Amino acid sequence: MDAAWTALGLSLKVALWATLLDLVLGVAAGYLLARCRFPGRDLLDAVLTLPMVMPPTVLGYYLLVLIGRQGPLGAWLQSSFGINLIFTWQAAVLAAAVVAFPLVLKAARSAFETVDVQLEQAARVLGVSEFAIFLRVTLPLAWRGVLAGVLLAFARTMGEFGATLMVAGSIPGKTQTLSIAVYEAVQAGQDDTANLLVLITSITCVVVLVLANRLTPSRNPQD
Repeated sequence: MDAAWTALGLSLKVALWATLLDLVLGVAAGYLLARCRFPGRDLLDAVLTLPMVMPPTVLGYYLLVLIGRQGPLGAWLQSSFGINLIFTWQAAVLAAAVVAFPLVLKAARSAFETVDVQLEQAARVLGVSEFAIFLRVTLPLAWRGVLAGVLLAFARTMGEFGATLMVAGSIPGKTQTLSIAVYEAVQAGQDDTANLLVLITSITCVVVLVLANRLTPSRNPQD
């Protein structure tokens, strides 16, 4: 029982940090793709959306190559700062963030594209800076769509398994998230623990999806 709640606490920590990371990067990338026209924009969009269609184990392998001790980023972190990300909860955060990133990106881009650009142009005529326009005009008008994407990303990070297992492993109390704990419980024949973990995960995801659905702008004004 204690292991189940430990896994839940770790999953929540990983999901919160991963979602926060996706919020910052996903909103920035979504705004860039929605408002800027530049060569290679479609290619950039396709690359950033790849985690949505690519198998999580493949993403995990790419991350392992990148942040492993022999990888370019991993070797640099180890030699410069003595940081080893592999088999840490930070690696689980990175894996979850990569997998869920397209959900925030797509939602943010769609939300920003629905904002009337004439409102932004009017603010520019009044001498408002671009950053202030984003904070005071664009984001307030797009926040419902952005938040819906963030909630979906949070639900996705709560259930992430493949990429996390590749780069963070399954260390109880350290990197064993809910989804990995379910797998380990089933493998060990601990049905009661597996049932509890599945119930906790299902309830959490349902609550998040209901909230995301309520925040998604409806095309029917009567809804």
